[in-house]
This record gives sequence, C-alpha cells and structure tokens, in this order.
Amino acid sequence: MKNKISNIKVCAFDAYGTCFDINSAAKLIKNKIGKSWLEFSHTWRTTQLEYTWLRSLMRNHKDFWQVTKSSLDYAMKKHAIKTKYRNELLQLYKKLEVYPDLKNTLEYLQNKKIKCCILSNGTPKLLRQLTKNAKIGNLFDSLISIEEVKIYKPDPKVYNLVTKKYTCKPKQVCFLSSNSWDIVGSRSFGFQSVWVNRLNNNFDNLDFKPKKTIRDLKELTNLL
Repeated sequence: MKNKISNIKVCAFDAYGTCFDINSAAKLIKNKIGKSWLEFSHTWRTTQLEYTWLRSLMRNHKDFWQVTKSSLDYAMKKHAIKTKYRNELLQLYKKLEVYPDLKNTLEYLQNKKIKCCILSNGTPKLLRQLTKNAKIGNLFDSLISIEEVKIYKPDPKVYNLVTKKYTCKPKQVCFLSSNSWDIVGSRSFGFQSVWVNRLNNNFDNLDFKPKKTIRDLKELTNLL
C-alpha cells in the first residue's frame, strides 16, 4: 500500500522525548521551581544535547549521566533555581514518565514479529531504570546505548549499532524519534525513519527528510 513502510525487520526507538517525557521531571516539582519550570526544562534539555555534540566533536567523551548533571547545573544557574532541588530533579530524571501511546504500539509490533529496541544516548543503567519503572522492559528485545562506541548521535557509528545487532541492512530498520536532527542523522545512514512530531514543530533544513511523519506512536500501526 502507498502509505505503508515495507520490509522492516527492526523498529528502533529513541528514548528521550520519543518514549519518555523529558519535561516530566521538572513538571513533577513545578510548584517548587516556579512558573518558569517549562522554560527551565527546555534549557536543561537543549544544553544537554549541545554538550553531547560538543563532546563528540572534541572526542572528549563523558557518559550521558555526567552530561545530564552538567547541563542541569547550567540550567539551574541560568534560571536561578535553588540548588537544594538538584538531587530531587536528578532522581526524577531516572523515572521519567512514559508516553501512554508506547506500550500498545510495542505490543502491536511484537504481535507482528518485528524486533523492537531502544537506541539512545542514555547509559545502559539509565535505560534499564526507565524501562523497568515504566514496566515495559519485556517489550524491548534490547536496549542499545551509545556507550558501546562512546560517541553521541548523530554519528553514523551509533546507528550502525542496530544493523550490527540484528544483522540487517539500514533500509530494514524503522527508526522513530521526536528529534528532527536524529531523524536527519538516521536518514543519512539509510534508515526508514519516522518523525514523531508531538509538538507540531518545523523540521530541520538539513538535506534529509523523514520517511513519514506521525503525531504520536499510535499512528505507527497504520504504517507497518
């Protein structure tokens, strides 16, 4: 069918922002942080990503938990958030809320005999904590971390971890991410990538476009 994506062996999911709500940590203590909690959370996330890209370019790797703490410190200082909330925010980051559309989507793919994995900047420990807390660990065949190659997305070495793990070609992988830069990187590698555009954002102007765009993960069931 015209709207279908065919010949998929593996569905690989980005974790942060795609499976898990990156703003949920700040949201849970927004009464303590104040009315700028969402702006603070956006700064934390943006800085976190910038640090991963800078460390990759500098070939000066620190794992995602270290990057998360460093970017949190920057965001807290910028938004004048009291340092006494630092540890609470970090603990909440280990238990980010899962998007409600994920579980049913994974069960659908499992019934279709399509392998499912997470491909993430997160450390193996963080990914285990997130999936265990969300009670969805049994729905993923594997949790793949960039720590295997110690460089962050969108380096091609990261996307190659999926093709190596499942002995498949890039075009046999459906990669899902809410981050347009991640879609660009994965499309450049050859994945059939689907942009999960939950917030109705504009796509980056970087040569590569998503194979498909969906508003949430439920819509994936119409494509596979």
